[in-house]
Amino acid sequence: MSGQGDLLHVVTADNITPARLRLSKAVVWGAAAILALVALVQALNANGQIDLGFTNWRPTLYAFILWSVALCWAQVLGKGEYGKRSLFVLPAALFVVSMVVFPLIFGLGIAFSDWNLASPTGRKFNGLDNIRQMWGDPFFWNALKNMVWYVLAILPEYAIAFGLALLLNAQIRARKFFRVAFLMPLMLSPVAVSWMIGKSMLEVRFGPISRLARELGIDNPAFFSSPEIARFMIMAMDAWTYIPFMMIMILAGLQAIPKELTEAAKVDGAGPWRGFWEVTFPLMLPVSITAILIRIIFKLKLADIIINVTSGGPGGATDSVTSFIFREYRDRSNVGYGTLLAMVYLVIIVIAMTILMKLADRWMRPKF
Repeated sequence: MSGQGDLLHVVTADNITPARLRLSKAVVWGAAAILALVALVQALNANGQIDLGFTNWRPTLYAFILWSVALCWAQVLGKGEYGKRSLFVLPAALFVVSMVVFPLIFGLGIAFSDWNLASPTGRKFNGLDNIRQMWGDPFFWNALKNMVWYVLAILPEYAIAFGLALLLNAQIRARKFFRVAFLMPLMLSPVAVSWMIGKSMLEVRFGPISRLARELGIDNPAFFSSPEIARFMIMAMDAWTYIPFMMIMILAGLQAIPKELTEAAKVDGAGPWRGFWEVTFPLMLPVSITAILIRIIFKLKLADIIINVTSGGPGGATDSVTSFIFREYRDRSNVGYGTLLAMVYLVIIVIAMTILMKLADRWMRPKF
């Protein structure tokens, strides 16, 4: 028995007959045909070409569940024990498909339709009209341009976060207190930050900062009347919220650097500045790039502070793409056009993040 190895974890191939294999394929393709037929009928019913009395897409959901069960059963029929192994992963994958792919397809249908909640006619297919409207919409392109500025603001945020991490990694008094204190903005929601700072402290008439500015001789301390100042204040509030996130990641990376390396640099005569650029900073590149990429993802979703403080004003100067899409839904009830903008923005994010991740991987790859 000892020479045969561990037979407990060995999966032997089943003797799958041709008839059993044909049955498994017939089960999958039959259920897939039913799913496609039900989805087609419901699509025609939704567009008004036929009237079968369907009030929702529940029959398509039931057909998808039937196809999922048939697919799992066919794996066991056609692959035996190997098919049973796939049952540990396949249901979760099918659930992800139902939660992601189907809403995406439904969203694409809405994106190419004229659907204004204030219109009595309801939703109508309008082809490429929403794309033409987006192409000529100066407010959308302005919001996209603003996103470039918001993303570029991550660079000074990273520099501040790195400096704070170096400070908290040094042997200073009350170091634990300062670590907790610097993390407090991250514990607040951006909505709370926007109301606490943007709507209260910076309020032009009764805000304490505005009153202090008038005491110092500034006649009109309006922080959100000028486009440039308003955009800067949005950046500052967002940075105050999320700098602690990058700081704590960089601090964890600094604490993981072996002390022998920094001590060896000191023995070789490297001062603090040279030791930072030649030892600490290169070793922190993987952590730094990871923190910046995650921060970019957070920044691309920037909306709540803008919506609460400026609503995109003045004149769209502070709008992000997300806040602009939100206002298309809320203020104009333009569901079709807003959904198209969301789909286009999703494609832009996927392409941009894919390029950035490839560049980061190439940059961090050892050059031997």
